[in-house]
Amino acid sequence: MNAFKGTGVALVTPFLDDYSIDFDSLKKLIDHVVEGGVDYLVVLGTTGEAATLTSSEKKEVLKASLSYNQGRVPVMLGIGGNNTHAVVNEIDNTDFYGVAGLLSVNPYYNKPTQEGIIAHYTAIANASPVPVMLYNIPGRTMSNMSAETTLALSHHPNIIGMKEASGNLEQCMQIASQMPKDFLLLSGDDLLTKAIQSIGGSGVISVLANALPQTFKLLTHGNEEEALKAAFSLLKINGLMYQEGNPVGIKNLLLHQGIIQSDQVRLPMLRASLELSNRIKKAFPK
Repeated sequence: MNAFKGTGVALVTPFLDDYSIDFDSLKKLIDHVVEGGVDYLVVLGTTGEAATLTSSEKKEVLKASLSYNQGRVPVMLGIGGNNTHAVVNEIDNTDFYGVAGLLSVNPYYNKPTQEGIIAHYTAIANASPVPVMLYNIPGRTMSNMSAETTLALSHHPNIIGMKEASGNLEQCMQIASQMPKDFLLLSGDDLLTKAIQSIGGSGVISVLANALPQTFKLLTHGNEEEALKAAFSLLKINGLMYQEGNPVGIKNLLLHQGIIQSDQVRLPMLRASLELSNRIKKAFPK
């Protein structure tokens, strides 16, 4: 469980201008975040544009990420979807060697009942050879996992925590007040990291940590003054990351930093507009 406390970075998948995977930039990015002090990597999540990668590309990205990481920090792998059977099948056909955990998003589009969500995650947790992290993000899925549902699932022996991106602090408090002592409540919203930690949360799975790992090290491991300063430093840049969709903003910021060589994204996303790019460059906290 300690492997997933602190800052996890939801890695982008860099592309070249021709939309192919830029493995050189991926290596540079992993070195940047690991040397910057993140606690673990999250590969092939939403920020990694997993929805637009083929099955073979996913395997290549995972293999490369593990190779570039060289065992320096734990790696969590994203596998999710709204077809429970397909998710379980993907888990069964994935090589988990070197992978320490699985992040799986709440089923999207179908809008299942809370009972259906429990059944979905129970099937995933039963199939997974590594511990499972739940992921609630109703802004994307149009289906919120209630605190009661999270707490019911928290007692499954292979479910270790929740990435909460509902933005609902009351719901987070309800979870924190009743969750098992070894259950991890993680922020799925960079700006709410400090607030969620204050009620018993264990850290964040972050988008901005791709670009600002040292800021997030202070945010999750610093003293009160350091953590607040780090949190407040994100105010100008955070909203711009999502103005034209994720990972459009973070890839543009990484391009400005010289960490990746193109901010290309795959359709239906489009790379950052000139206006947004200029605003990100201006807002970047020096």
